[in-house]
Amino acid sequence: MKRILLPAGGAILATGLLAAGLAGTAQADDTVATDPLAKTAAQAAEVVDFWTKSNNAALRGAVAFNPDALEVSKIKSGGGYSADTKPGSTQPIGEEKKTTVKVQNVNLPKTIGKVFFEGRDGKLYWCSGTSIQSQYRNLVATAGHCVYDIAANDEVVSRWVFVPGYYQGKTPWGIYVGKQAFTHYDFDVYEDFDRDYAFVTVYNGIGANVSRVEGKQVLKSEYDAYEGKKEVKSVELKDIPGGKTAEQQYKEGLDKYGPNGGFRAEGFTTKEPAGGNFEDSVPTTDEVEVTELQWNSAPAANQNPSLWKNGDKGAIKDTPLTEAQYKQLLDDKAAGKVKGKVFKDDLGDYWLRQYYVIQWFKVSSGTKYFHDSFFIFTGGDLSLVDKGRLGDNVGGQGFAWNQPSGKYVRTFGYPYGPHLDGNKPFTGVTPKWCYGKTSKNALLIPSKKVEEQQSLKCTVTAGYDGGPWLYKYSNAKRLGYVNGVTSLIADTDDNKRYDTITSAYFDGETATIYKAAAAVWSGKLVK
Repeated sequence: MKRILLPAGGAILATGLLAAGLAGTAQADDTVATDPLAKTAAQAAEVVDFWTKSNNAALRGAVAFNPDALEVSKIKSGGGYSADTKPGSTQPIGEEKKTTVKVQNVNLPKTIGKVFFEGRDGKLYWCSGTSIQSQYRNLVATAGHCVYDIAANDEVVSRWVFVPGYYQGKTPWGIYVGKQAFTHYDFDVYEDFDRDYAFVTVYNGIGANVSRVEGKQVLKSEYDAYEGKKEVKSVELKDIPGGKTAEQQYKEGLDKYGPNGGFRAEGFTTKEPAGGNFEDSVPTTDEVEVTELQWNSAPAANQNPSLWKNGDKGAIKDTPLTEAQYKQLLDDKAAGKVKGKVFKDDLGDYWLRQYYVIQWFKVSSGTKYFHDSFFIFTGGDLSLVDKGRLGDNVGGQGFAWNQPSGKYVRTFGYPYGPHLDGNKPFTGVTPKWCYGKTSKNALLIPSKKVEEQQSLKCTVTAGYDGGPWLYKYSNAKRLGYVNGVTSLIADTDDNKRYDTITSAYFDGETATIYKAAAAVWSGKLVK
């Protein structure tokens, strides 16, 4: 266990929110730091209005949090972790008196979601997070830097909310406004990333109840300018037997109403499997995958591409894998879900080899015509409704501390940002996961005061930070024990691709902070 010692005499200069927040809330052992996020119902209501107005426009406009200050390049391994108390755990919600069940398939936990907030620069960001067990079922676990403004050094971020199951502007379980944040004193004061975690109590979820009236049809220009509730209804134009063709209807509508009338044309291309070489058909060598045995049995392709036949040998593709991906694909291969060869070469690298046969496709193109109708809704009542407690709606993961290193964990999050070489493989729309053993040796990252972080091989990017590391994850129940949250995302071999994620080691002091947060009530915003 590492501790940052106070200066001589124990004096620390704290100003603003930090001084106000710590004066009466820090524990006697200087472990727990807590700060208000939206401490009154009026403040929370403003936060809800900010994120939900204009059909959740602010939620849609947020980007993955990726500050330059979190870029990590120089990393080396240190000694093992130093547990400060005996190992312990708290059961997930609903599993307090149940036993675990072993299954094979991986299912995403219902508890995960996105943490949204406004940074000191006025921009809107998101991280990952999860609901976690607590006395009042109102607690979220995430990274400390997704709650505390590391640039300001003495402030929490603004307008902090948690949205479980968030998907493209939709909030299926409601929006949960953060009320009070808890973290380690050393992170709050010294930005010590060995303590980069936070627990946030949230108010009951808020949802919208809309009583919609019949919409008013308008031109496209008025629709584009309107910021309230609106929708588009699209109809594909078809040829009328004995009458006008779709193209004629399109041209007449365009002549009569212009570009604001909603008439549009879209080009399309289709590919259909073909029997062989003929006009408008093209061969592909890497679209029809087969097994290694099938590929070995296939006839060799002629050197002249025009003489290729369907089923001839096509391409072989090799894709590098992480150890976690390799192990997962081995399981998928055994289950018959993977056709390719999953193997480890003589150098210890992991690969997926895929086999393809030649297939001719007939390519055709054309134009489809559509008419869009634009509607705006100026009437009706929009009211906010109470969605209930977070843990009652999505459940909550358990919590574990002082667990041994080198154990398998599953991590989850919403990666979005680019790799260092500019490649951007993730959309941030759906959650991703990694699986593997945590490192046996602690990481040393002097620029972040890191001496005891654990790490895991995982090729994700910004947006994944704050997501949970789940120990003893049950795929059937979608529950496990939070034993870390993603802190830093690093490129350890200097190939300009992120390959490792890190987390603070959860020890007895982490448990003290968690238990302090887990016992705090937050309440509801809507009666």
